[in-house]
Parts: sequence; structure tokens; C-alpha cells
Amino acid sequence: MNLPDYIDLYCERTAPGFWSEPLNALSNVAFLVAAYFAWRLYARRGRHDALDLILIILAASIGIGSFLFHTFATGWSELADVIPIWTFIALFVLVTIYRLTGENLWATARIALIVLGSIGIVFWFTSGDVTTDDASGPGYLNGSLQYLPALLALVVFAAVTLVHRHPARFYVTAAAVVFLLSLGFRTIDLTTCAATGIGTHFMWHILNGIMVGLLLQSLLRYLPSERSIKPA
Repeated sequence: MNLPDYIDLYCERTAPGFWSEPLNALSNVAFLVAAYFAWRLYARRGRHDALDLILIILAASIGIGSFLFHTFATGWSELADVIPIWTFIALFVLVTIYRLTGENLWATARIALIVLGSIGIVFWFTSGDVTTDDASGPGYLNGSLQYLPALLALVVFAAVTLVHRHPARFYVTAAAVVFLLSLGFRTIDLTTCAATGIGTHFMWHILNGIMVGLLLQSLLRYLPSERSIKPA
């Protein structure tokens, strides 16, 4: 990847230019809205945890990074898009495991290694489906297959909360369903281009903003840090 190179991946973009993808760019406000409502819930607490705050900041960073990518459309802006997404996913998984194990570091490390290994195997087989690395054009499923590890992790998380009837189960299950829908819209962006003229990638942003919002709400409401729980 050459950082200054121009990247054209989506239906809405027809030429170089800052506002060539207005819907794809502006739809990233969904992440800022998710971060805002999470911040409001976080701020109402008498006690705070730094990990919660970092996740909220990362949620906002996803929107900012994606906005940069869909306006500048270069290699460096793609990194600004991708890095916050995967950092949020990785940290959310770790924080969730940590709190589900009663903040046991050793148990968290063991489970995290298993999760990391499983995701790594899936990612190894799906990472070739990245459109920016394929000079011949969009890959299989328009590059959406690279997000299969995140989908599988979210589905497993939802299943665990449902089986154990955890209070967060409705938020997490809704997040998994929304993420599946968002992947569908991302996948059909180019195939629907002729019919729509704008594609469907903006729905990927809107639905992912909702998904991130649901995950943050589930964490803040039902998986708080022991430090953020007021003593009785």
C-alpha cells in the first residue's frame, strides 16, 4: 500500500475529490452519536473506569477515521479508517472477557489466547478478501469476508449471554443482528451501483454505528468495572 495513492472502492465515488462520497462520508456521524450517548451514560456515574472511556473515544475515532477515508480516499486515510475499527474490536473483546471472568487476569489471558487463536485462523483464510490489495478489482463478497472473524466473535458472545441469560443478552444479540445486516449492505454496494447510482455502503456506516452503540450500552449498563460500582 502506498500511503498517498488514490483509492476508489465504492459505488458513490466516481472521481478524485474531497466530496465525491458525501453519503459515505456524512453517514459516519452514526459513530459520533453512539459515542455521545455512551459518554452521557458514562458521565452520570459516580465512579469511572479508564477502559470504558477509551472504548468511547475509539468509537468516535471510528467515525472520524472513516470520514477521512471517504473524503481523502488515500492509503494513509484507509489506515485511519481501519486501525480504530480493529482496535475497538480487540479492546472490547478483552474488556468483556475480563469483566465476565470477574476481572480475573489469568482467566482473561487464557480465554483471550483461545479467542485470538480462533480469530487468527479465520482471518488467515479470509484476509485475502481485501479490495485494496487486489489490483484486478473487488474481491469475493466485495471485501466483506475480512470481517467474518468479528461477526463470529459477536455471534459467540451473543450465544454465551443468551445461554446464561445475562442481562446484556438483548443488547448483544441485537448488535449481532445489526452487524449481519450491515455486512449485507457493504457486500452489495457495487452490485447495486447501476440501479441506485449511490450504492449501499453508507448503510454499513449507519448500522455499524448502531451496533457499536448497542455494544457500548451493554458494557456500561450490564458489565461495569468493579471500580465503577458504587458500594451499597
